[in-house]
Formats: sequence, C-alpha cells, structure tokens
Amino acid sequence: MAHKKGSGSTKNGRDSQSQRLGIKKYGGQLVTVGNIIVRQRGSRFKPGLNVKLAKDYTLFALADGKIIFKKNKKNQTTISIITKKIEL
Repeated sequence: MAHKKGSGSTKNGRDSQSQRLGIKKYGGQLVTVGNIIVRQRGSRFKPGLNVKLAKDYTLFALADGKIIFKKNKKNQTTISIITKKIEL
C-alpha cells in the first residue's frame, strides 16, 4: 500500500470567458455608423429608426446621430437614432 497520494490532475481550473453583454451606448450619446449600441441574448431591446438587429441580437447604428430609448404600447423598449437635419 502506498503511503503517498498519487499526483493526479486537478478538477477545477475550467471557466468560460464572460460574454460582455449589456448596453454599450446610452440615451443622448452620439454614435457613428456601425457603433454597437446593445449586446443582448434575445431581443429584449427592439430596433427602431436607423438601428439594425444582427444575427446574435446585437443592435448597431445605421446612421450618425443621437440615441433615444422609448417604450411603446406593449411596454417594449425600442432604440432609435435621430440624425441631424442638414439645412441648406
């Protein structure tokens, strides 16, 4: 019988990387085309004007402008971007 414990592998040391979800740009902030606004699982926030929903439910900007968060009648939060009007 052995008096020393054999050196086996450890059972801990596995952990997944964090997904870094959440709101990246807040209401009133200025964004440029392609900026990520929200990273989410499922469509908790809905895309509005000048915002597009990606395959992984990420919302990103389609135009330069200011972000607006609004609740609709179904109590869903939509995110829109208001662009600057060009005056000639």
